[in-house]
Amino acid sequence: MSTRVRIGIDVGGTFTHAVAVAEGSSECVARVRVPTTHGGESGVAGGIIDALESLLAAGEISPQEISRVAHSTTQATNALLEGDVAIVGVIAAGSGLEGMQVKTQTAVTPVELAPGRSFAPLHQFVELEEHSLPEIEVRKACQELMTQGAKAIVAATAFSVDDPSVERTICSIANDEGLLATATCDLTSLYGLAVRTRTAAINAAILPKMMETAERTEEAVRALGIEAPLVVMRSDGGAMDIKAMKARPVLTMLSGPAAGVAALLMAAGVDDGVFLEVGGTSTDISCVRDGRPEVKPARVGGHRLYLNTLDVRTVGVAGGSLPRVRQGAIVGVGPRSAHIANLSYASFTDEERPLRVLPFKPLAADPKEYVALAADEEATVAITPTCAANYLGTVAEGDYAKGHSPSVERAFAALANYLDCDAKEAARHIVDVGVTPMAKVIEELVEEYGLSLERLRLFGGGGGAGVWLPAVGERLGRPASVVEHAHVISAIGAALALLQETVERTLIDPSTQDIAAIRQEARQAVIKSGAAPQTVEVRVDVDSQR
Repeated sequence: MSTRVRIGIDVGGTFTHAVAVAEGSSECVARVRVPTTHGGESGVAGGIIDALESLLAAGEISPQEISRVAHSTTQATNALLEGDVAIVGVIAAGSGLEGMQVKTQTAVTPVELAPGRSFAPLHQFVELEEHSLPEIEVRKACQELMTQGAKAIVAATAFSVDDPSVERTICSIANDEGLLATATCDLTSLYGLAVRTRTAAINAAILPKMMETAERTEEAVRALGIEAPLVVMRSDGGAMDIKAMKARPVLTMLSGPAAGVAALLMAAGVDDGVFLEVGGTSTDISCVRDGRPEVKPARVGGHRLYLNTLDVRTVGVAGGSLPRVRQGAIVGVGPRSAHIANLSYASFTDEERPLRVLPFKPLAADPKEYVALAADEEATVAITPTCAANYLGTVAEGDYAKGHSPSVERAFAALANYLDCDAKEAARHIVDVGVTPMAKVIEELVEEYGLSLERLRLFGGGGGAGVWLPAVGERLGRPASVVEHAHVISAIGAALALLQETVERTLIDPSTQDIAAIRQEARQAVIKSGAAPQTVEVRVDVDSQR
């Protein structure tokens, strides 16, 4: 092909989607889907490369025609949720009374990442000698932390946002000792040492894994002959270059949902509404007002971080959710899905053997109230909301979720027999029970952000959007539509995302010169990431209460 393209890649929990979008437009010229390679030798980077190779072949795209490669990833979020983090040591420095306060404020209390999994950084304090940093003591601190298993360190001092020299020196020494390092001042310019240290510690905890993935991805992209810039989605809906991601991977938290919202704003041209990105296992719900997504301070384990992310509410109901039955009635849909249970959907399966409903446990710790279909003694076919919507005829022709298997008829006949009800009634029960938590979250967003329910519009993306949008719209009595190319919406969002940087300062009565300096700092930061100077726009927000 002769048109230059931007490549967008979305690394999801089940599949990695890749699209090629024509430069200067939102036209999708090629798209592919490959399994996400969580367990591969190269981790998720393997799936990224598989997707890239398939996309180049499918679109007949040469490496020279690519102007940029961008990807969104759930890896940072998944690492925190699964407790798959590195041991981190904090090296704090100070002197006198201030030093005692630094020592106390930088001792990060344990942070619960998931039930049964917590993150507790190690801690070392170095006394400054006449405000000078004793290098030998820092090296001893690094070596002591390494003997305790630390793979990354955090450098923390009281006022590094004004004078970063001590933190930068600690990081340099740590690098010499073979440790990855994060300075608190490189994550945020806000005062508040305790929160700044906690934010840096979370960043350091995922730094080794994210560095490895970034390096493998970059090496493989270059091996394909692609010289175009490589960027990664940020959690606030913007993008940053791969070098910035290696230093601040915590900024990629929620980058998957952020990519979907970016596409909603730029490709779909939506300025106001609630967006539901429906996957196979969960649905991410977010709000857009006046062309800007709503953001909020990020929290991990209930602890605030100095990091803004999209206000995304996740519901454990999606296209592949499994129904739960108790005492002959459907009492829930999800959070387990056909993907987790390794089952095929009835609406996409040609199973000719007689099927019966079988209660089972998708995972060992689950209650035995999930139901699926079995031809013998083991569940093999799932009855999902996608199956129910296809059976009821609410999935539009040509939609990604449209199924054509005759197995869906027999599936609901078996479920109706099991529940002692009509087959269509059984399908409606699945939809009615599953739509309730989605509608509740949307109503919460409407109330919190003062939206007008009478003027509210609902938009859907993701592979399961065609399943749930009609049901949610009907429940709330509001117009609901599935955006174009819904199943690859996050990949398109990654391709279209703008390079972005945020600079925050705490100033008492800021002068015009102060604001101009912050504006210039933000401008230079995004130019350093690869933005053309003539394309940079800077927006300044002043929060007088903070």
